[in-house]
Parts: sequence; C-alpha cells; structure tokens
Amino acid sequence: MNEASGKPSGEAQEQPAEITALSSRVVYENRWMRVREDEVLRQDGSTGIYGVVEKTDFVAIVAVEANGDLHLVEQYRYPVGGRFWELPQGSWESRPDAEPVTVARGELREEAGVEAGEMIEAGYLFECYGYSNQGCHVFLARQLSAAPRDLDHEEQGLVTRRFSPAEVIAMIESGAIRDAITIAALGLMMLKGLLPGFGASGA
Repeated sequence: MNEASGKPSGEAQEQPAEITALSSRVVYENRWMRVREDEVLRQDGSTGIYGVVEKTDFVAIVAVEANGDLHLVEQYRYPVGGRFWELPQGSWESRPDAEPVTVARGELREEAGVEAGEMIEAGYLFECYGYSNQGCHVFLARQLSAAPRDLDHEEQGLVTRRFSPAEVIAMIESGAIRDAITIAALGLMMLKGLLPGFGASGA
C-alpha cells in the first residue's frame, strides 16, 4: 500500500521573494479561514496592498471502482448559488497537522461512504494562488468497499453517485462539473497514467 503524506517531493524550490511585506494585519477570521491585508514593497520600489486568504490545505480523492466507475458527490455551493458534481474533497480545520492521507480516508468515508484499500498521492496543486495560500493533495483511491457515511452539519443535502468515465467526460463538457480542482485532478491522473481508459473518447 502506497501511503504518501505531506507535500510531494519534487515540489518547486523556495525562491527569493519578489514582493516584500512591510506590515500585515488580520481583517477577518473565523473557524475556516483568516483574511489578512499586507502592505507590500515591489521590486521597482513602489508600495501597495495585497489581500491574502489563509486556509488549511485540503484533499481531493479520485475513487475508482474495479470497472472504472468514479465516485462523485453533489452539493449546494452557496457562493455561486448552485449544485454541482465534484470529487469528494475537504479539509480538517480543527486538525491542521493531520496527515493528508488520513484526511483523504476520512473525507472519502464521510462524503461517499467508501473505504479504500489502497490510497496513492498523485500530486499537490494550489487552488487559487493569486489570493490564497491553500493547496490540495490529490489522491487516487482503489480497492474500494462500502463504509458508513457521516456528513458534517454543513454538508446537509450532499448526495453521492458512481459515474462511468464517459459520463464524467460528458458532465465536464456540459458544465455539470465546473469545479476546477476536480477537472485538474482528473487531468493530472490521466497525464500520470493512473486512469487507464479515461480519455476524451470515454471508457
């Protein structure tokens, strides 16, 4: 069993800062996020402000059955006022030091009612690094079996279903799937050869 954890090796090396923070203040904070405003100095000597949203890293899980079916979840996303299908995903704000693979196993059970015999970390993506430091650990889950679901109170209304690769491709093309992390994670899996038979032509 491949139990990867932490940010993957080979991640981009730390680089010299091209923008320097002169001061920083927290303008909003709750259980899920902190928003700060920094006064910054640019390379040309000019100053300005930069708003940054700090959030705990999260996980996204591509759970694949032996026949190639993928597990997706659908829930209402309040900021955009609609329901969309996406990969099981989430973070543990109350346990920010939890190993990503532990979070991935927990989120898969919680949202999709699935236990994984094998969990492989395929990569690490930044979600919106223009304004947030949050990243996403992408996992492939295989050797699946049923497990009890245990949704958080905030996830009421979440439903889960299995879809064939051809159906998932069609949902992306039609806009039923618009979640950027879901589409990026599936593309990453395809590029790494972890989703055989999954491509533009379907199953």
